Parts: sequence; C-alpha cells; structure tokens
Amino acid sequence: MRAQQANPLVRVLLLETDKLTLAAPQQPLVLRAGSQRWSLAPLEPVVLQLADGSLVLERAAGVERLPAVRELWLEPAAQSAGPPLDLQPSPQEGADFQLQQRGYRGRLQVLVGSSALQAVNHVPLEAYLPSVVASEMPASWPQAALRAQAVAARTYALRQRKPAAAFDVSATVSSQVYKGVEVETPSTRQAVVSTRGQVLMFGPGLANTVFHSSAGGSTENSGDLWSQQLPYLVSVPDFDQHSPVHAWQLRLEPEQLQKAFGEIGGAQRIDVLATTGSGRVRQARVTGPAGTLVLTGAQ
Repeated sequence: MRAQQANPLVRVLLLETDKLTLAAPQQPLVLRAGSQRWSLAPLEPVVLQLADGSLVLERAAGVERLPAVRELWLEPAAQSAGPPLDLQPSPQEGADFQLQQRGYRGRLQVLVGSSALQAVNHVPLEAYLPSVVASEMPASWPQAALRAQAVAARTYALRQRKPAAAFDVSATVSSQVYKGVEVETPSTRQAVVSTRGQVLMFGPGLANTVFHSSAGGSTENSGDLWSQQLPYLVSVPDFDQHSPVHAWQLRLEPEQLQKAFGEIGGAQRIDVLATTGSGRVRQARVTGPAGTLVLTGAQ
C-alpha cells in the first residue's frame, strides 16, 4: 500500500440520455457554452434536451434552440468569467449542483452528441469517494470494512483515468456506483478521510482492485476472463451464501434466443465444451438452423 498526496479530478459519466434537468441547490450557478451564459438561481430548473438533432434549452425565461453548441459547463457564478477551474470542495460541504434532482459535488460538463447528451461530473477524487463507499457498501458496516472499500475504490478510480477519453468511469456497476451526496454518511466520510491518499500497489503500478457484491460461491481466475492472468486475482471461495443474489436463474424464451443468435437462425442446442476451475463456462457451442457458433464464456 502506498499513500499519495494528490487529489486529482475524476471524470464520472453520470447519465447518457436525450433529456437532462439541472438545478442550483444552494448558490447561484452559471450554465456556460463558449461565450454564452445563462444564470441559474437556487432551485431554478433548467432542461436540456435534443430535438431534431440539435440542443434545446428550456427555463422559466423561455426556450432557446442552440444548434451549434457541442459542450456546456454548469459551474459557480464566481468562476464563470474565466476558464474552467478545478474545484476542490471539502467532503463536509453540500451539493454543488443537481442533476435529475440528485446532488453532486464539483462541476458538470454536458457533451452534446447527435443522439444523446452525456453528463460528466468533474469532481476531486477525495470528494467523490464518500458517495462511492456509501453506494457500494452499507454505511452501517464496521469502519474497518468501509476503510478497505475506500482504498479499493480510490485505487480503482485512479487506475481507470483516461486523459484521451471523454470520461474516466461511469456512475454504475460497470465501473463503481456513485449516487451523489445524498447517500453519504459520517461513517463513509470518515473512512475516506482516515485513508486519504492510500492506494494498493502491485510492483510499480496500481493494482487492479475490481470488486463485487457476490461471486456465486467462488471468484474467477483473471486469466480465464481477461487476456492476462494477474497473480493477485485468482479463484478463491467466496463465502456469500447469505447474499440475496448468491444463486439465481435466468429463463430465456425462444424469441430471445432468436434475437441473440440471429446469424444462425436462433439456438436449437447449446453444448458446454470447456469449463474454468470454478465450474463456469469457458467455451460453448451454439447450434442453430443455419449453422453453429463457438463462443467464450465471456461472450
């Protein structure tokens, strides 16, 4: 484990949709697109949506169509006169902005595409983590468990930073869950503060600290899922029998199989060709009216 002093920004994809509702929860905010600016009073809602391929802004003062806009920033009014600044809010402060009636810290960037709006939260790492810990683990759990989650989440977020991409992580289980300030508690904030800067290392780099709520009785060797076997991500028993998702079943109807395997006319038969050490499917053959497919377990 190593301690890092920096508190870099993390860019979190909060939502990808054709309609966003923004608001200033406490202090006035400014919505900025290049040289254009719109002031938001506290609790004043602003709606951004795509219509016929262009951006439409709706507020109490009226409706504007902004066909040339491809990026907007929602930020404090005090900094709107200059270039975007990197805010460094303390974990004890409230929300800086609201998106879909949920509060977040930091700034919001809206990227305008041809078919969707991407809402990206630019937030300092240590201000982001209290919500992640509370979103991924019950806040009532022992402080030692919350601290371990904080270290894992911090390491994961730093390892996922992608300067050339539009965002680093998402706010869902595809990265790590991030539900905003409302889910934070004193215990999750304390877990982050008490481990500030601490990360897990493997050799000279950050460890790949992926985590889950339930592994169905056993984790998987990383080499059976990914192209590289990591020595610290190996199959071990996972004693999670009390989890409500420890065991589950999924029933697929014929029309679902038809859609999934349309290139071979659907699935008449599925044969497991190989399994991993944990018993999961490594390779399977799907036979349909128009041919066969050999797929990996990940596929």
